[in-house]
Amino acid sequence: MPVNSTTIDSSLRMELQTGVDASGNPQYTNRTFNRVKPTALDQNVYDVATIIAGLQVNTLNGIQRINENDLVLSA
Repeated sequence: MPVNSTTIDSSLRMELQTGVDASGNPQYTNRTFNRVKPTALDQNVYDVATIIAGLQVNTLNGIQRINENDLVLSA
């Protein structure tokens, strides 16, 4: 039977470089923004993340969108 997937929740995670350790390796921290509209387009979420990153002191290293899906068997 096929399974239908419906996104029920979404969040945005930004990885920011906060500095370097004693060995010169970069250190990162994550900022998570919950309650992203599940129907929002990926491009729009990306655009918002880059705008928010522009307001940060730390350098943006990566952007992730995390979706929570409800899986239901189709009849």
